[in-house]
Amino acid sequence: MMNILVKHRNIYRLIAFFLMWILASPLSFSAEFYVSPAGQNSNPGTKKAPFATLSKALNAVKAEFHHSPDQDCTIWVDQGTYRISEPIRLRSAEFHNQKGALTIAALPGTAPVISGGVEVPKWRRTSDGLWKADLSKLFPKHSEFRELFIDDRRAIRARYPNEGFLRVAKVGADRRTNFFFEAGDFPIPASVEQTELILLHDWSISRIRVQDIDLSLKKLTTVDSIGARQPAFFNLDNWEPNPRYFLENDLEFLDADDEWYYDKIENVLYIQLPTEQNPNDHNITIPVSHGLLDLSGSMEQPLKNIRFEGLTFKHAAWIIPDRGYGGVQACHFDPRFTKAESKDLLPPTKGWAVVPAAIKGDWTENNSFTNCHFKNLGGSGLWFGTGSTNNTISNCTFEDISGNGIMIGEGRDRTVNGQPWWQEAPEQVAKGNKITNNTIRKCGQQFFGAVGIWCGLTAETTIRENEISDLPYTGISIGWMWSPVPTPCRDNTLENNHIHHIMQQLSDGGGIYMLGLQPGSKILHNRIHDVNLNVGRAESNGLFLDEGTTDVVVANNLIYEIAKSPLRFHRATTNIVRENQFFCKENIRPIRYNTTREGDIIKIDNQVFVVGEPAYQKQLSEAIEQWEARRKEKN
Repeated sequence: MMNILVKHRNIYRLIAFFLMWILASPLSFSAEFYVSPAGQNSNPGTKKAPFATLSKALNAVKAEFHHSPDQDCTIWVDQGTYRISEPIRLRSAEFHNQKGALTIAALPGTAPVISGGVEVPKWRRTSDGLWKADLSKLFPKHSEFRELFIDDRRAIRARYPNEGFLRVAKVGADRRTNFFFEAGDFPIPASVEQTELILLHDWSISRIRVQDIDLSLKKLTTVDSIGARQPAFFNLDNWEPNPRYFLENDLEFLDADDEWYYDKIENVLYIQLPTEQNPNDHNITIPVSHGLLDLSGSMEQPLKNIRFEGLTFKHAAWIIPDRGYGGVQACHFDPRFTKAESKDLLPPTKGWAVVPAAIKGDWTENNSFTNCHFKNLGGSGLWFGTGSTNNTISNCTFEDISGNGIMIGEGRDRTVNGQPWWQEAPEQVAKGNKITNNTIRKCGQQFFGAVGIWCGLTAETTIRENEISDLPYTGISIGWMWSPVPTPCRDNTLENNHIHHIMQQLSDGGGIYMLGLQPGSKILHNRIHDVNLNVGRAESNGLFLDEGTTDVVVANNLIYEIAKSPLRFHRATTNIVRENQFFCKENIRPIRYNTTREGDIIKIDNQVFVVGEPAYQKQLSEAIEQWEARRKEKN
C-alpha cells in the first residue's frame, strides 16, 4: 500500500512540476492562414476556406501580430498563379512582431507563382504570316513595355541583325549623340521614333531612342548622349574606333521566330512563331507590375523575421527613362529622369541611378528566401539594400533576368546630414548577409553590363557555394569605391563558388571583380573557367582586382580556360595571393599588374601550368576532381 502511495505522490509531483513549468514559460502560439486561387477573400483563411490573395492573408497576419507579437504565423500558398498589378508591400510599421516570425511558403508538393504580368488574348494571323493582337483592352495607346514571354521563355524584341552586331562607320563630331553608317547596313525602320539603338561600350551598354536617320548623309542621331554623360571616357570611340551596335523595335526587323514588335501608336502587338505554332495555344505574358515585393523597414524599426519558401516570382516590369539608358557599371546608369519618371528612382537622382529589383528590401533584418525561383524578370532580381542585416538567400534559382541577379547593400551616393552615408553614418552598412548554394544564370538579358551577384559597400557578406554562369559580363562584383579610402566595406568572404561561361558580350571584368579597401576580405577556393571572349580595349580575367583593392587574401582558387591572365590587378595596393592554381594559355602571364607595384602583391606557393606542357591536361583534370571532391565533402 505504501509503495502505491509513494508512486502516486511522485506522479502528482511530476504533474505539478510540469504545470509550474508551463506557467513559468512564455507561451508560444502559431497562427496559420491559407491562400488558394479557388479561395475567397470573404473566407476565414482556413485550409477548407482559404483566402484568394496574399494581401488578404497579410492583413490577417498583421492583426495577429498586433495582439500577439511573439507568436509565429504561417501563410500557406496553394498551387496556382497569383497575378498582381503592383508590388505586395510589407512594412515594419504595420507588422508588430517582436520575436514572432512570418513564413510565407508553398504548400508541400506545390509550386505557386507570383506573377506581375498579364496574358495577351485573341491573336489573329496577318496576311504575311505574322500574328497580331489588339492591346486596347489591356493598355492605352503609347504605353511602354520591354519584355514578352512565351510560356517560360523570353521572346526576342525584333532586332537587326538577328545575331551579332553592326559596326559604326564613323563617330560624329560631338562623339556622343550621332554616328555614320554604310549604305545597306540595316533596313530603314518604318517607325524611326520607336526604334532603339543598343551600343556596346567596354563594360556597359547604352539603350536610347533614335531621333533621326538621315539617308543622304547616312547619319543616325539619338535623342540624348549615347553612353553616360559623365565620366568623359564614355565618348563613342574611346574604347573602339568602330564600336558595335544593333537596332531594336521596328516592324522591318521582325523576321525570325519568337521575335515580337509593339507598335505603341497603333497599340498593336506583332509576333512571329514557327509555322506549326498558334499563339492562342500558349501563355504569352507582358510584365506590368513595377516590382513584385516591397520589403520596407526603418532604422528604428527594421522589417524582420519574414521567411519566403518555395515560391516562384515572375514577370516584373521596368521601363527605361524616356531619354535613354546610359549604362555606367553593373546596372548603375546615367540619370535622365523626368519628374514623373524619377518617383520610381532608387537612389535619388543626385548620383547614379540603379535598375530596380523585382524584390527590394531596405532596413530588413533576419529575413530569408529559401528554395525560391526568380525568373522572367524585367529589372533585376532580389536586392537587400540600405541597412539590411543578417538576411539569407539560399537554395534559390535566378534565371532569365534583364539586370543583376542578386544585389546586396548600396553604392556611395546616398547622403545623411548632407554628407556621404559611408562617412557620416557607416553603421548603416548592409552587414552579415548570406548568399549560399544558389544557381544564377542568364542575367543581363537586356542590360548586358549586369552581374550575377552585386555587392556595394557591404560588411561581413558571405557568398558561398553558388553556381554562376551564362552571363554577358561579370560573375560577382563586390566593392564600390575606386580608391583605398576607408569605408564600412570589410570582412567579406567569397568561397567555393563555381563561376563559368561569363564575359560573353563585354570586357574589362571577370569571374570575380573587386574594388576598394576591404580589410579582412577573402576570395577562397573558387573555381572559375571559360572566360574566352574579350572585346573592346581591355581584357577580361578570372579574377580582376581593380582600383584600390587592398588587404584582401586570394587563396586556393582554381582558374582555367581564361583567354588572358587568370588574375589581374589594376591600381591595387597590398594583397596576399597564395596557393592558387593558375592554368594559362601560351605566352599569357598568370598575374597581370596594371599600374600596380608587383612587390605589393605577396605571392606564396601558387602553382602555374601552361598549355602545351606534357602534363597540363592531367594536372587540370586532377585539380577539377579535387575541387569537386572537396565541395561534396563540405556539403
